[in-house]
Amino acid sequence: MRDKPKGSNFIGFKVSAEGTESFNAFAPNHNTSLPGDFHYATAAELEKALRLAESGFTVYQKISGHARADFLDTIAEEIMALGDALIDRCTLETALPVARITGERARTCGQLKMFAQLLRDGWYAELRIDKAQPDRKPLPKADIRRMLIGIGPVAVFGASNFPLAFSTAGGDTASALAAGCSVIVKAHSSHPGTNELISTAIIKAAQKTNMPEGVFSSVYLSHEAAVKLVEHPCIKAVGFTGSRAVGMILFNAAVRRPHPIPVYAEMSSVNPLILLEGALVNKEKIAKDLATSVTMGVGQFCTNPGLIITIDNNASKSFLQELAIQMNGINPASMLNRNICKAYHAGVDSLQSNSVISLIGQSAINPVPERFEATPVLHSIRAKDFLLDKKFSDEVFGPASLVVLCNNEDELLQVLASQEGQLTTTIHAGPADKHIVSQILDIVTQKAGRLIYGGYPTGVEVCHSMTHGGPFPSTTDARSTSVGTAAIQRFLRPVTFQDFPDHFLPDLLKNENPLNALRLVDGQWTTVQC
Repeated sequence: MRDKPKGSNFIGFKVSAEGTESFNAFAPNHNTSLPGDFHYATAAELEKALRLAESGFTVYQKISGHARADFLDTIAEEIMALGDALIDRCTLETALPVARITGERARTCGQLKMFAQLLRDGWYAELRIDKAQPDRKPLPKADIRRMLIGIGPVAVFGASNFPLAFSTAGGDTASALAAGCSVIVKAHSSHPGTNELISTAIIKAAQKTNMPEGVFSSVYLSHEAAVKLVEHPCIKAVGFTGSRAVGMILFNAAVRRPHPIPVYAEMSSVNPLILLEGALVNKEKIAKDLATSVTMGVGQFCTNPGLIITIDNNASKSFLQELAIQMNGINPASMLNRNICKAYHAGVDSLQSNSVISLIGQSAINPVPERFEATPVLHSIRAKDFLLDKKFSDEVFGPASLVVLCNNEDELLQVLASQEGQLTTTIHAGPADKHIVSQILDIVTQKAGRLIYGGYPTGVEVCHSMTHGGPFPSTTDARSTSVGTAAIQRFLRPVTFQDFPDHFLPDLLKNENPLNALRLVDGQWTTVQC
């Protein structure tokens, strides 16, 4: 952002800065606050945003999927039109490199366009039609038609580690807007200038495509006000990516409401990676690729492999020596913000102060504290000690991983069975390991949302088949994903129309199928008229 940011909240189509409390953006790798005050929304401003979201939803949910698709496409166009100003501001606020932010911008726009195409195809609504059978005996059968519709206004909490793809116009916002829901974004304080630019792009797109005011708002909130957002009766669902502590605060607030609502919170995952002996014939390549995966983005990916599980033998000993060499050669780098850096060093210090933990390798270069840098580090622990204390399974968010050394296959299976829910589990094996892979799969299929064979969990493809979610505590709802077209399902609910005249039905359910959508008609998938 070349110009000084305005620091206002976006209440519908208007900017507003009525509050007296504010904060500044911070540049981690410059150790300096950036000019421009960002104003926390007042209770009155938040209430106005909520009421606009409610009235905006009433109009927006009736707008055709094709018109909503044009809106999403236009958001992507407006984001790209921001040009270098977005890249410059985002890299300044997050310490992430230009290449990473450029790629993330492409991903953000790509997923907006993916949801736009989904709307045009129409099958997301799970259209089902059972035609009437008035002559059926002993009782006639009614005409019954079912589809999915938007659940209502959605609160989206921006993530610290993906300032574009999981924040203001990220996957939660894109999927909620695609579902026909209005959105209020609680902007993340780590990249408020980035949020301001993206919010401006979304509002321009809404106005260009004649969307109702209130379809989108973006506010800066204190922790207390963020809870009030979740508790407000206007809000019908929540999307969140962040820490387990904050995610559970929001989840508990949502379920204690007089009318509880779903919270789709992605929270904590150590993403176990299992290395079997048959795979270690390629030790140099695996060591290089694994070290890259552990330290990618300074280890601040939610799919960072924070736990490596292997059997202690000559092959694994040789591999770990190679992995230590790779980790030693990776430089420290600035983390996203001061708090994340502080938590990382506290987690590493806690491990290193424990007598059952051994240091395998770490960056040969010392970090610069003033730049909030994190040192890549690799530790090990014996499986018997690991199994005695669940704290060793806790996530250390950053470029660190813990190697669990097992005496045999039975102990390896015990370690896997002890794990909480995960976003991912990865297996590296060779032909001789076939017998144990099947046993591993029996365990980890119940533990993780995505299973990887021979690869690495970092890098989540945005596609129809992706699951980015998993059993608690990786998420609060193992049935959902926050990446891919199935993410739209979080913000939809079913409604059935029985015996309605055709002219009263939504276009997607009308006999002539004017949008040429795929529908299940009397048990057969078809696009033809009924």
